[in-house]
Amino acid sequence: MPSMRATSDRPSVPAIKRLLRADDLAAVSEQVEGLRPRQAISLLERLPQRERALVFRMLPKPLAIDVFDGLDNPLQADLVHALQGEEVADVFARLDPEDRVGLLDELPAVVASRLVRALPEQERTRTSAVLGYPPRSIGRRMSAQIITVRPDHTAEEALERMRRNLDSAETVYTLLVTDDERRLVGALRLRDLLAADPAERVAGMLHSTEAVEVGESAELAARRCADHRLLALPIVDAEGRAVGILSVDDALAILEEAESEDAARSGGSEPLRRPYLSTPVRRLVTSRVVWLFVLAIGASLTVQVLERFEDTIAQMVVLSVFIPLLIGTGGNTGNQAATTVTRALALGDVTPRDILAVLAREARTGVSLGIIIGAAGFGVAALVYGVPIGLVVGLTLLCICSLAASIGGIMPLIAKRIRVDPAVFSNPFITTFVDAAGLIVYFLIARAVLGL
Repeated sequence: MPSMRATSDRPSVPAIKRLLRADDLAAVSEQVEGLRPRQAISLLERLPQRERALVFRMLPKPLAIDVFDGLDNPLQADLVHALQGEEVADVFARLDPEDRVGLLDELPAVVASRLVRALPEQERTRTSAVLGYPPRSIGRRMSAQIITVRPDHTAEEALERMRRNLDSAETVYTLLVTDDERRLVGALRLRDLLAADPAERVAGMLHSTEAVEVGESAELAARRCADHRLLALPIVDAEGRAVGILSVDDALAILEEAESEDAARSGGSEPLRRPYLSTPVRRLVTSRVVWLFVLAIGASLTVQVLERFEDTIAQMVVLSVFIPLLIGTGGNTGNQAATTVTRALALGDVTPRDILAVLAREARTGVSLGIIIGAAGFGVAALVYGVPIGLVVGLTLLCICSLAASIGGIMPLIAKRIRVDPAVFSNPFITTFVDAAGLIVYFLIARAVLGL
């Protein structure tokens, strides 16, 4: 019987590395034998690729299967490349079809084809069905392992049907109720089924439920599952036939991936799609370097604006002192608006059709912020550099906050309308645009107020 090792007593990564360097594989095996799946996953995520494969081989087979299933798809792909064919084929065959497809998307076509061909015929058919759905659709992430009952079934018959499929079903807390042609007519909660009289018909217990088509975006389907607080969301085809189910834990995993992707892109990089410590340095570089080049090119707009108003700066050098303050305030204001609206888009609170309403709200918000920040800027600048300079700084902050909030608010909606990820159009590009536009406003106000 494996020992129940506390989380705090799990082997540390440095300790495992020392044992591997000393070729003390017996000690490594002893260290990992009693781990729980979550502990083993955490350990493997922090090891380099070669050492990860060595440690994985030492896990007891039942634990190895659970651990492989719990790893991110890129780490699974690393293990596929490192392990022998028969080891991979056995673990691969034990995955659910939707989990297999996630792994296959990470593998070269030749390796993926070999793994699919090695599957038993029934599992190969189930996997091919999931592969037939569009990438990023809910069909790729749903589970086809569902329990269906008909309205004319009794509670006793429904319970017996559930017991027969207990080991293979994705979830038993929600049963799908379908007609003779497998069209979805409702859902049945396990609680209601257990409380019912054995002779009571399912038709009297079923309730209406949300459902999404199999081709819909996985993120939108997961959001709907979360919004309606469902333990499982039915998935149907174009004719309304039940083809699968999205469980709440899978929905949360999809939303976590989407949040990570948005956070990375709004910060000017590509998502890693794997734990940080298991990400090669070259992957960290490639995830950031392209964006840095794009933003550097965008920042050249700011340089050009400064060159255009070089004479103005020469006449009043003190104006250059406030440039970091102004462009920083504008960028932060725009980013705040963009982040708020992008989040509202994700939650379904707004749509691209609401662009005028969002523009009006963000313009008013920007003006209000500009009045507050501008008044503070005027007071400080006037005390140190005189009232005229204070007036220039205060008016510029008012204009920049109004402009940045308005642009930051509508850019995610425009991105959504043209089918671009709103996070891509968010913070980096808004900051670049607001920097250049804010400097133009600043120098135009300075010329008007100071008579330059």
